[in-house]
Amino acid sequence: MNRESNITRKTNETQIDMYLNIDGRGKADIDTKVGFLNHMLNLFAKHGLFDLNVKAIGDIDVDNHHTVEDIGIVLGQAFLKCLEDKRGIERYSTVFTPMDETLSMVSIDISGRGYLVFNVLFNKEFIGNFETELIKEFFYAFAINSKITLHINLMYGENSHHIAESIFKGFGRALLKATRINENIDGVMSTKGSL
Repeated sequence: MNRESNITRKTNETQIDMYLNIDGRGKADIDTKVGFLNHMLNLFAKHGLFDLNVKAIGDIDVDNHHTVEDIGIVLGQAFLKCLEDKRGIERYSTVFTPMDETLSMVSIDISGRGYLVFNVLFNKEFIGNFETELIKEFFYAFAINSKITLHINLMYGENSHHIAESIFKGFGRALLKATRINENIDGVMSTKGSL
């Protein structure tokens, strides 16, 4: 089974080209022009063992919002395409990820219903020049476009960079587990017969 996708999205605000292989080795080539997002996506790919290439040009002279949100949209679309009919996938996963003083929990249901619960408070408005409120926007765009139910909870933490890093690592680890093929699953993991 070839679980990879190429997505291009162009608007008046951004142009994004993305390649995703969910059965990869964690190799990433990320250029979003938003340094902190590059860092987070590299962490996500490494810890999820996803091969991910992202090239993005956006109106960052305005701010980072459109670029961050649109990359979330495209990443969601890429996962939706890679998973196709969802046959044989584990579907669920929950992971806790420590990062020094921080502990986060990411829980996923590849349900066919996009939904986000985001219980995270950052202690700072910015990490460098990156607006921390955009992290929720990214995950909302991903959840809706991937049709994945995504719960992200900060158990505790102080350093905003550590909080973000814990979340993105956990996001990769949770998707890695939920998207794995289990040979014992006949069809899809649902009594309805479809996801």
